[in-house]
Amino acid sequence: MRSRGSSNRLSNSGGSAFHSRFSAMVLAMFATMATIYVAGRMWQDAESRVYLIQELDKRTGQGHSAISVDDTLKIIACREQQKKLSAVEMELAAARQEGFVSKQHLENDGTHSKKRLLAVIGIVTTFGRKKNRDAIRKAWMQSGAALKKLEGEKGIVVRFVIGKSANRGDSLDREIDNENSQTNDFIILNHVETPEERSKKIKFFFVHAVESWDAEFYVKVNDDVYVNIDALGATLSAHMDKPRVYLGCMKSGEVFSEPTHKWYEPDWWKFGDKKLYFRHASGEIYAISRVLAQFISINRSILRTYAHDDVSAGSWFIGLDVKHVDEGKFCCSSWLTGSICAAV
Repeated sequence: MRSRGSSNRLSNSGGSAFHSRFSAMVLAMFATMATIYVAGRMWQDAESRVYLIQELDKRTGQGHSAISVDDTLKIIACREQQKKLSAVEMELAAARQEGFVSKQHLENDGTHSKKRLLAVIGIVTTFGRKKNRDAIRKAWMQSGAALKKLEGEKGIVVRFVIGKSANRGDSLDREIDNENSQTNDFIILNHVETPEERSKKIKFFFVHAVESWDAEFYVKVNDDVYVNIDALGATLSAHMDKPRVYLGCMKSGEVFSEPTHKWYEPDWWKFGDKKLYFRHASGEIYAISRVLAQFISINRSILRTYAHDDVSAGSWFIGLDVKHVDEGKFCCSSWLTGSICAAV
């Protein structure tokens, strides 16, 4: 016969079993519902992903990987930027081919050049040399209507190049202004006219010329040189297929380190133990192509100048892919048949 305590224990055991079965059923129901819910959400997400991929394929024509909306927008934006970058790279490549500047340059009258000139010639002069300038005007440069005709028919611009007096507006400046008002054939640089600054003056001439005229070549000439314009034009035309060309009577002379010497070079120590200049064109007359003139204009602030302007010009092209042309016709020491120049 079971005791009351025994009956109580059996009753409690049955209740516990019932509660356990009930809890298990509830958990199973919740698990089933959760499974159905998760599966449904996954199916909806899968459908959304398929839709997004299809939309992306329509817009970009690429990709079959599952990505989010944010990623889709980022990809579209990146591809748009890539198109813009490609366009910029193409423009940059064209600019490099042209010497890193725009193809169009303004002429003195403010209008765009319709046809590129053959050459711009700068005759480097200074104060007190009006007789030399008048002789050049009569001999080969021409003046007035004839000078305009030279520009129109042969595509050659010729100007005297001079700076300003250290005492701005003094009698020296006024004499040049009066002369220019009669002849209209000067480039007057905003530069102090001194022998020590001649190399910088040449650099500023190229900067001014390339920014004012669009030409194939830019030529520097001294004001004691006679130039055969027809021979010069023919020689330059023969080298128009070379984008980076430096033409002149090439030389490489001794570097003088004695301060008392006429051709003293303060930076003599930079030219090595043998004290010889690198190859460069003689200063009487030389020509550079448009791309090289543009290079000087762009890098004007960092291009070094030396005691002599012809050495300075030659130094600007060291390290560049430049064709040095040693043209005997540019040697002005003697007048030969077909020569371009002669020193007078």
